[in-house]
Amino acid sequence: MTDLGFPLDGSTLIVGPSQAGKTRLTARALEAWIDREGPTGVVLLEFGPEYEHEGTVLGRRLERYTDVPADVWVGTVDAHAPRSESESEPELRELARQNAAAVADRIAAAPADPAAVFVNDATIGFQHAPDEVDQLLDYCDTAEAAVLNAFESDELGTDDPVSVRERGVVRRLRAWADRTVALGHQ
Repeated sequence: MTDLGFPLDGSTLIVGPSQAGKTRLTARALEAWIDREGPTGVVLLEFGPEYEHEGTVLGRRLERYTDVPADVWVGTVDAHAPRSESESEPELRELARQNAAAVADRIAAAPADPAAVFVNDATIGFQHAPDEVDQLLDYCDTAEAAVLNAFESDELGTDDPVSVRERGVVRRLRAWADRTVALGHQ
C-alpha cells in the first residue's frame, strides 16, 4: 500500500465530480510510480479538456500538478468539453465524435509494452462510442499498473446522449478496475 491509499499495481479507477481532486491524485500516483520505478516505460494519456464553464474551470491537465519527466511518453488530446461547448445536440454529438477520433489516434500511437499507464479523463474519448473503451482497457492491461480517472456526477447533465454514454463507460471502467477510489460527493 502507498500513502496514496491504494497500491501501485493492477488497475485503479479514480472517480468523482468536477473539482474533487481526481487529476491531483492521479498526478500523485504518477509521481509515486516514478519515485519507485523511474520514468522508463511510463505512458501518460492526457485526455482532459480545460474549459471554463459558469466561472469554474472544468478539468485540469496533470502537468498543472506535477512536472512530467521527458522520459515519460505523453499522448495529449486537445479535447472538447461537449456538454459545455455545444449549443445543440448535433454539435454535442460532433464534438464527442471528434474527441473519440483523437483519443483513438493517441492510443494507437502509444508505445507497446508500457510499464505503467496513467489516464487523465478516461471517459472523454468514449462519449461518442462507449464500446470503444475496450481498446483503452486492453492497452492498460498490458502494463504492470494503470491509474485512470473519470468524471462521475450528474452536474453536467443526465439525459443528453453524452451523459448517458459516459455513465455506461464509467460502469465498464468500474467493472474492469481492480479497485475504485471515489472522491467528493457521489
